[in-house]
Amino acid sequence: MQAVLILAHKNFDHVARLAQLMQRKFEIYIHFDTKMELSASEKAWLDEHHIHYIQEIDVHWGSWSIGQAARRLMELAMENPEITHVHLISGQDWPVMNLDEMYAFYEGNDKIYCRYEKAADKKLAGEMTLWWQQYYFNYDTVNRRSVFGKFYHRALLYGQRLLHINKFKKLGITETIYHGANWCDLPRDAVEYCLTYMDQHPNFVKMLQTGCFSDEFWVQTILCNNPKFMPRITGDFHRFIKWEKQHDSFPAVLDERDYKAIVADKNAQFARKFDPQYSSELMAKLNEKYKN
Repeated sequence: MQAVLILAHKNFDHVARLAQLMQRKFEIYIHFDTKMELSASEKAWLDEHHIHYIQEIDVHWGSWSIGQAARRLMELAMENPEITHVHLISGQDWPVMNLDEMYAFYEGNDKIYCRYEKAADKKLAGEMTLWWQQYYFNYDTVNRRSVFGKFYHRALLYGQRLLHINKFKKLGITETIYHGANWCDLPRDAVEYCLTYMDQHPNFVKMLQTGCFSDEFWVQTILCNNPKFMPRITGDFHRFIKWEKQHDSFPAVLDERDYKAIVADKNAQFARKFDPQYSSELMAKLNEKYKN
C-alpha cells in the first residue's frame, strides 16, 4: 500500500477532487492549514470517504511550518504498517500519469526520488542557500512575502553576515547541509529514518525551526548524510512545474495551453499548480489522456 500526503491551504473542492481521484490506488492523508476554514459538510465528506486528515499547523511561506506539516503526515502514514511508500504533493497538484502505472512504478522500488544539492554550492535569488540555515529567521511570525518581509530578510542577512553569526557552530551541527524541492517520493525505510533522526536530534530541529525555507532542507540533509541512503537517491522528483508567472502566480497556475508541454514530459508523474478557475479544462484533458 502506498500513501499520498497532501499539503493543502485553499480550494477545498479541488483538494477533494484530487484526493478522491488518487484514492482509487492510494491511501490519502491531508494536512489543512489552520487558516483554511473547513465546514461541517466538508469534514463530513472527508469522513464519509475515509480520508485521513488533520488541521494542526498554521503554515507560513518560508518557515519551518511547511516541513512540520509534512513531518506530521509522515508520522500518521507510518502508523499503518502496510504503507510501503509515501508521495508528498501539494493541494494544487494533479496526476499526469496513469494511476495504475504510477503505483506499479514504485512497487518493489527502493529508490529515493527527491532533488538535492549541497547548499554551499547553490545560489538562489543571489543568496547562498546555506545562509538560509546558517542564520536565524522567524518567518512563522513575519510575513516573508510582504514588502516589509523582503526588506527584513535582506536586513537579517546583512546584519548576521556582518556579525559572523554561525548557528551551525552554536547548535553543534556537523552534517553537510543539502537543499532541494520539498516534493518527494520516499520508500518506508527512508521515511522512518527521517522521523527517527528528527526525534533523536533536537538541535537539528532547532536549526530548521529558526531557518528559512527549511522544508527544502530536512529530508535532503538527513538522507544525503547517510551512506546507506545516499546511493539510492536519484535526484529526480517527477514533477512538472512551469517556472513562469501565469494567472498572477509564480510558479505558474497551469491551463489548457500547457497541455502539450505536460504530456511531452515523459518523466512527470504530478504537475502543479492547478486552480479550478483556470485549470478545469486541462484537468479533464489530462484525465482523458491518462485514463484516470
